[in-house]
Amino acid sequence: MRSFIRFNRGLLSQPPHLQLWVGMLIGANLIAPFFFLGHPESWVTLGVGIFGMALMSGLTGRFGFSRIVGIGHVAWLPLIVFLASSLSEVPVTTSFGLWLRTVIVLDAISLVFDAVDAVRFMRGDRAETVSGLEPPLHSVESRA
Repeated sequence: MRSFIRFNRGLLSQPPHLQLWVGMLIGANLIAPFFFLGHPESWVTLGVGIFGMALMSGLTGRFGFSRIVGIGHVAWLPLIVFLASSLSEVPVTTSFGLWLRTVIVLDAISLVFDAVDAVRFMRGDRAETVSGLEPPLHSVESRA
């Protein structure tokens, strides 16, 4: 639970433009699906979103609110493929069709940023991306 709180504090400590971006991702992946619960795509998107939040919270607890946190979106890769497989059957003129396309675009853009951040982390850029958070509970640095 502490990692989840720390993760959310990290989100809220980001600059306003990143908070807006995260808000759009949360809206598309964790709020909007509730309007389309009659479609399996909504349930899968919700499940992937909840899994991602748990994974990102765990990563924050382990490594701090650092560039590695975006790895929590890794399940968006198969999600995008799954959602894209439905596009030919769902017209863009429906609210469900518009939501599907919005999720695919937003998640794909986010994955590009996440990949860049993951590479930067692996190359040694492991500092927290926001300031003022307490040290992670189980960080690699705290064991040394």
